[in-house]
Amino acid sequence: MSQAEKSRSVPLREIAHARAGDKGNISSVALFVFDPRHYEAVRAQVTPQRLRAAFGGVLRGEIARYELERLHGFNFVMTEALEGGVNSSLNLDSHGKSWSYLLLSLEVEVEV
Repeated sequence: MSQAEKSRSVPLREIAHARAGDKGNISSVALFVFDPRHYEAVRAQVTPQRLRAAFGGVLRGEIARYELERLHGFNFVMTEALEGGVNSSLNLDSHGKSWSYLLLSLEVEVEV
């Protein structure tokens, strides 16, 4: 069986869940895989650089990733991610709740 036959591409929402929070113009998204065997694949593929490439038009500041290995999760803290935040933005989602949905839409390769 080839490597391609041993893996498949899936949206993160099939293997993980996420929760978003905000403070001012900073959005924080916690991402946790359902099955610990997917942790390393997500760790390798869901990086600040990948988020910048996928959402760079709206992520204007720094992106930090904190690993929560024992919990099989990550926390992404994104500055300048909410167009000024709740009190400054006319954006319909100035709280940043949609960041969890955007993150979960990313495709990752996982072993079958």
